[in-house]
Amino acid sequence: MDFGSLETWGYLAVAFFSFGGSLFIVAAAGVFSFMGHMDLVTALVVAMVFNFMGDNFLFYLGKYQKKEIQPYFAKHKRKIALATLIMRKYGVLSIFIQKFLYGIKTLVPLSMALAKYDFKKFIIFNVFASIVFVLTIGLSAYYASESIITMFSYIKENPWIAPVVLFSIIGSAWFIMEKLTKKR
Repeated sequence: MDFGSLETWGYLAVAFFSFGGSLFIVAAAGVFSFMGHMDLVTALVVAMVFNFMGDNFLFYLGKYQKKEIQPYFAKHKRKIALATLIMRKYGVLSIFIQKFLYGIKTLVPLSMALAKYDFKKFIIFNVFASIVFVLTIGLSAYYASESIITMFSYIKENPWIAPVVLFSIIGSAWFIMEKLTKKR
C-alpha cells in the first residue's frame, strides 16, 4: 500500500473537507473519479455521510452548546441575521439552499438550532439535502471533467490566470456578501 497516493488519502480528504461542507472537495472527487484515481460511488457516499454529519454537528452545537460557541460568531452578527432570514423565508428549503452558499453554510444550521427548530426534522431534511448537494456537485464535476481538465491545463500553461481568477472570485463573493448583509 502506497501511503503517499491519492487512492490512500483521497477518501480521508473527502471525509474531512465534506464534514466542513466543502463543495470544492466534492467536485475534486468527481474529477479524480473520472480520471480513475478514485471510485465515484465510494467518494460520493463518503462525501454524503460526512456532509450530513457536519451539519448535524453544527446544529447540535447551536442547540446544546450555545454559550460556548457564541464568542466565535460575535463578528458575524450580520451573516447570522441573513441566515436566520433565509431560514424564516424559505423554511425547510433553507436546509437545501445553505449547502450551496459559501459564507453562510455554517451559520444556517446554527441559526436553525438557535431558533429552536426541531432536531429530528432537521436530521431528516438534512439527509436529503446532503444527497442532493453531493450528487449535484459530484456528478456535475464528473460529467464536466474533460472541460475542467482542459481548463486546468490551460491555466498550467498560463499561470498568471490563476491569481486573477482567484481574486475575482473572492472579490465577487465578498462584494455580494457585503451587499446582502448590509442594512437597506
